[in-house]
Amino acid sequence: MLKYVAALVLSLTLFVPLAQSQQPKLTPVDQIQAQRVAADREASNDRSPDQQRERVEREQVAHMITERHAQLRRDTEKLVALTAELKEHVDQAGVNTLSMEVIKKAQEIQKLAKRVQDKMKNAY
Repeated sequence: MLKYVAALVLSLTLFVPLAQSQQPKLTPVDQIQAQRVAADREASNDRSPDQQRERVEREQVAHMITERHAQLRRDTEKLVALTAELKEHVDQAGVNTLSMEVIKKAQEIQKLAKRVQDKMKNAY
């Protein structure tokens, strides 16, 4: 029995250094990043339901702000395109002539400009 225990101890002492040498070595940057991830996980587990709800609300507000900004960007790009079209139609029209298309285009620009202005005024 003593032989088996001695063989087991000897094999374990030989095996442990091999197993440790096969583990990847972490650079100091990787270690710091791993510590941050672990700290973030621990902090998220320690949060109360109120803190989690507040975090979700903050994320939702940030998402709404991002969406609002994207919509404003799309609307202003459309406004620029409509304005360029209106200028082309006015340049093509005669001195004393304005077509219904030009008037409709101007009204569309006015509505879109009002919408953009209202979105800019009503910030979150």
